[in-house]
Amino acid sequence: MNDPIYERIQANPRFQELVAKRERFAWLLSIIMLGLYLAFIILIAFEPQLLGTRINPDSPTTWGIPLGVGLILSAFVLTGIYVKRANGEFDALNKSILEEVQQ
Repeated sequence: MNDPIYERIQANPRFQELVAKRERFAWLLSIIMLGLYLAFIILIAFEPQLLGTRINPDSPTTWGIPLGVGLILSAFVLTGIYVKRANGEFDALNKSILEEVQQ
């Protein structure tokens, strides 16, 4: 990949900015997801009776079910947030960088 266009892209300061922004955003979302999972595991370890408590005395469903489902859904939500930003800001920046280096 010693093509001059690749070298111009890698040397472009806007490309460096794009890489840094994307990396920071991905790490932020990863830390949020890790924090949610860690909180759930800590809750299981130190307060299992809370997750085993029924939502309603007449209901067979405990608080652990909606919290677990919420945890799984949060992964989808965070993925959607990343995709929205990637398809918007990151793609626009990528396109402008490509137009700039192809001139």
